[in-house]
Amino acid sequence: MIKPKKSTIEVQGTSIGILSGPDGDYISLTDMVRNFDGGGALIEQWLKNKDTVLFLGVWERINNPDFNSLEFEGIKNEAGRNSFFLSAKKLIALTGAKGLVASAGRYGGTYAHRDIAFEFGSWLSPEFKLYLIKEFQRLKDEENDRLKLGWNLQRTLSKINYRIHTDAIRETLIPPAITKSQASRVYANEADLLNVALFGQTAKQWRDANPDAEGNIRDHAPLEQLVVLTNLESLNAVLIRQGLPQPERLQKLNEIAISQMRTLLTDATMKRLK
Repeated sequence: MIKPKKSTIEVQGTSIGILSGPDGDYISLTDMVRNFDGGGALIEQWLKNKDTVLFLGVWERINNPDFNSLEFEGIKNEAGRNSFFLSAKKLIALTGAKGLVASAGRYGGTYAHRDIAFEFGSWLSPEFKLYLIKEFQRLKDEENDRLKLGWNLQRTLSKINYRIHTDAIRETLIPPAITKSQASRVYANEADLLNVALFGQTAKQWRDANPDAEGNIRDHAPLEQLVVLTNLESLNAVLIRQGLPQPERLQKLNEIAISQMRTLLTDATMKRLK
């Protein structure tokens, strides 16, 4: 069970508690009458009123699918008589009403859904009701501002994390642009030509740098690099048929590898963020 959040507003010098939970905001009627003559007895007087009973019945039918309308009819028929008595606890017990809450303990007292509490405020004093609505709305505006601030903070952190993530990918997976020395060098093995275009190094250079690793450079490549490698093999075959010298093919294949890796990694990152 989710515990309600307790808030307090000040209305004409009276501190009024508000419980906010999954079913909405409930305002303390007990606090509302604290500085009125009659105090808690005013709640029972209001509940005894025929118009109040009719209002509560309409609210429950609209908002409470479990409301016992049949039992409520008996209460409604009795309302208005001198001997009629109704309390929040009695209404809840007989009809399963949810618009009123009567409890003991830390948050004890009689609470009412804000719709009902505003109606009760009108009965107490139109002026009091207007100040009650004003302070309640101020509280809600402040809560919304805090939520927006939290959302903006999360959004900013998400952007920062995204940038850190993409920078790390760029630094570790996107092929480095080949140097002039590499472009002019002739590679006897066409497989190494592709290795340099995509990984920035030959198979031997990778083995020398990773003496304890099993397999070869391609065995340790992530899926994105293997996809690009397949594309480079096909493109290299086309370039060979066109008669392009190896240094020119290396330059073109390296440019294509960089472009394709950026596209693949950006798409993968965006999918993870959705």
